[in-house]
Amino acid sequence: MKALILNSGLGSRMRVLTKEHPKCMTDLPFGESILSRQLRLLSECGVEEACITTGYYDKVLADYAESLEKRPRLTFVKNERYAETNYIFSIYRAISRLEGDILLLHGDLVFQKTLLFKVLASPKSCMTVSSTQPLPEKDFKAVVKEGRIKAVGIHFFESAVAAQPLYLLKEADKKVWFEEIKRFVEEGNDKVYAENALNEVSDRMELVPLDVLDALDAEVDTPEDFDAVSELVRKCGESLAGKDEMC
Repeated sequence: MKALILNSGLGSRMRVLTKEHPKCMTDLPFGESILSRQLRLLSECGVEEACITTGYYDKVLADYAESLEKRPRLTFVKNERYAETNYIFSIYRAISRLEGDILLLHGDLVFQKTLLFKVLASPKSCMTVSSTQPLPEKDFKAVVKEGRIKAVGIHFFESAVAAQPLYLLKEADKKVWFEEIKRFVEEGNDKVYAENALNEVSDRMELVPLDVLDALDAEVDTPEDFDAVSELVRKCGESLAGKDEMC
């Protein structure tokens, strides 16, 4: 299994926290950064390789990731146009390296180990959602009908649940989505979410919601997000006597 981790963005909403490094290198409790935590959990759950897209501070990010001990094998793909495109272009740049089933996640996502196990064990393509969390105003929601995800975006509220960009993509569904991403980008439509392309072809995919309920599964977009997620990580680790075994 290979993971694609999207880390090309500027992270400008984090303000001073990303002044000298990409957002994913921001430190969390227990001596880990967002990225080192992701890579450790991926490795512990059996993911053997991770492709990381870079852009902002690309060499700083690559050198840091390579220095970590607990990680899968790493490859890097730079989005040279990171300041003017959305991550749909980063995915486009990485497509040729992504054979077979893949795990797709954003580089600012913090999640529990138990959740990752469930995602990797899914027999179908899936995206993590929460039926117990309130619908966010400005973040991703997934429209779910008849047990399948029909659309993902920030503007959907009807028949929707809170969603996070952590996907397991089986080969057939990945091919459908990525072919549409290629069409978008090659037609010059590279400033939108990759999910805009997904929404055009969701009826040809079998993408199901994986309900994580109240498990830790959150993006870090702002300093306020960072403070909230850091507290959740701290509580999770403390509940296991600091071992962080399943968090």
